[in-house]
Amino acid sequence: MEGVNFKEILQEKMDELAHEIYRITKSFPQDERYGLTSQIRRAAMSIVLNYIEGYSRFKPNVQINFYEISYGSLKETKYLIKFCYKEELINESDYPLLQNITEEIGAMLWTELKALKNKQSNK
Repeated sequence: MEGVNFKEILQEKMDELAHEIYRITKSFPQDERYGLTSQIRRAAMSIVLNYIEGYSRFKPNVQINFYEISYGSLKETKYLIKFCYKEELINESDYPLLQNITEEIGAMLWTELKALKNKQSNK
């Protein structure tokens, strides 16, 4: 991806996850509309929204805070994906895709957090 930097790639993966979660949850039972459907959608959106908000801030400590919230939302989303899979709300073909995307996001976001924290500790 020529001309695309690390942060843009990470944001694209987060966006992909949010869209996949929305696609998959459209088939969740109606009685889960205000339960699991709402919770997993909000958690997935929180990953990308907090990352974007942190990215737009200029103070490294504020960025770190938003990135940590994003990382926490990622962990919440990963758990909800696993829970929904065990409840047979997520099918066998979608589960590995979601797992792969969340692992990639986690590794990239962790790299971003470590770099910011190292930058802060070297001042």
